Order: sequence, then structure tokens, then C-alpha cells
Amino acid sequence: MWGGFIIFVLGMLAVDMFALGGRHAHRVTPREALGWSLAWVSLALLFAGLMWWYLDANVGREFANQKGAEFLSGYLIEKALSVDNIFVFLMIFSYFAVPPEMQRRVLLYGVIGAIVMRAVMILLGAWMIAQFSWILYVFGAFLVFTGVKMLVFADKEADLGDNPLLRWLRGHLKISNDYDGEKFSTRINGVRYFTPLMLVLLLIELSDVIFAVDSIPAIFAITKDPFIVFTSNMFAIMGLRALYFLLADSAERFHLLKYGLALVLLFVGFKMLASYWFHVPVLLSLGVVGAILMVSIVLSLMLGKAKDEGKHAA
Repeated sequence: MWGGFIIFVLGMLAVDMFALGGRHAHRVTPREALGWSLAWVSLALLFAGLMWWYLDANVGREFANQKGAEFLSGYLIEKALSVDNIFVFLMIFSYFAVPPEMQRRVLLYGVIGAIVMRAVMILLGAWMIAQFSWILYVFGAFLVFTGVKMLVFADKEADLGDNPLLRWLRGHLKISNDYDGEKFSTRINGVRYFTPLMLVLLLIELSDVIFAVDSIPAIFAITKDPFIVFTSNMFAIMGLRALYFLLADSAERFHLLKYGLALVLLFVGFKMLASYWFHVPVLLSLGVVGAILMVSIVLSLMLGKAKDEGKHAA
């Protein structure tokens, strides 16, 4: 199952890079983004169904139900937390004024880097849990801290100009003033310069690392099975680009979603901290996370609509 899934991931990346225009600059339309988002969600659900069928036939119905519920819960949490990545991606692309037709390639490389980093961090996390069971409580405390911080700073606009990595890169690398297509480096008067697109890529990769530190402990609260953790993460990450282009023009409508994500982290963190005294069933966790996200999305749309109607009335 490990080998088959890794082959599947490599195959889908190859399709994206070579067969679907991943190597050519073009602006992704909302219709194209919607189609790919539905395709990735459908593939995740199909995988869950096939895994359940395989385990049901070879291990047993109870085990298959348990693993199926764990996968769906982990996938929902990872998919939800990836939305926070989208807000950061929008900030980075806006700060550097990256043309829409250039964003797709940057995100493609960002996804590849995220897949590699997530795989390493998942294997490391699984090893740490196997060796030191108490590390789960550390993960839980960290998620609670992150959730509280996200609630406090949900409305604060980050100033990318103060980013220490960006300041260091600008002080130590030769950066051109203009883009050169989708190139990450260019020659000016015979001298090699990095284009601003390289800075964008590095910041995207850094954000992937930061968000992985939040999301991977969250899914270990649902299951300690490395295969479930890995597969649910990969499906969420591979569908991240399509979700970005789908929400890029309407992200402001979901202004309350950050609060919902913070509550998800708090719920998962407290669940891990309380695991010594009582166990929260996977299906209950799935229901709670789904309800939090649904309420935050509906309230965002309702309040946003009321705000727009108030502006028109004024």
C-alpha cells in the first residue's frame, strides 16, 4: 500500500507537470480551479473507499471502518488547515505583485517541496511517538498555544517587509528588479541575478514548513498510523494549488474562517491533552471539526452579505 500510493503521487505530479500545462505559464481560470478541486476531493474519497474495501476484505469490517474514519477525519483537518496557507500565499503574491500566470509554477514547486518536507516530518513524528509516548502531550500543548495565538492575531495584517528571512536574502543575494518570465534567475550584463520569483518561492517553502509544524501534530491526535497520516496529508497538499486558485478572488468573504481554524486547533490540542483520561471517538472528532468549519463558513458568508447590503443601502 505504501509503494502503490507513492507511485500514485509521483504519477499525478508527472501529469500536472507535463500533460496539463504545468510547465507553461497561463492564468488558471475559476472554472479550471473548480474542476481540479473537485477532482482532488473525488480522488481522496475514492482512495478512502478503496482502502476500506481492501481492509474489509483482508482484515475485517471493524478495522476497515476505523481506518476509513481516521483517513476522512485527517483529510478534513489537513484540508481545513491548508486554507490558512492560502491566506499567506495571497499575501506573498500581492506583496511581490506576481502576475497570475506566473503563480501556478511557483505553487507547483512549492507543493513538491511540501510533499518532501511533510514526508520527512511525518516519519520523524511517528518515530518520536513510538519512542516517547509523552510527546503527544507536547504536541497538544503546542496546538493549544497555536490556536490561542491564531485567535488573538486573526485580524492583524502581517507586514512582509519585516520578515527576517526576506531581509537576509535581499542583503546577501543579487536580486533583479524585474521578472524574467517564469525564470528564477536571469543574466544582466553577464552577471547572474535571482529574480523576485525566487524570493517568492523561498517564502512559499518557508510557509509550508511553518504550517506543517501545526498540521502534522493535529492529525496525530486523530491517528498514530503513519500511513493514514501520510496519505491524508498528501491528498490535502496535492489539492492545495487548485484550492488556492478557486479561493484567491474570494478569500475575503471567508474572513471568519481563521477563527474557525483556531477553534479546530484548540479542540484537537485539548483532545490530545485529555487523552490520558478519556478517548474522543474518531467519528465524534470528525463531526466537531466539520461543524466548526461549516459554522465559520456560513457566518462569514451571511455577515459578508449583510455588510454588502448595508453598503449598497448607504
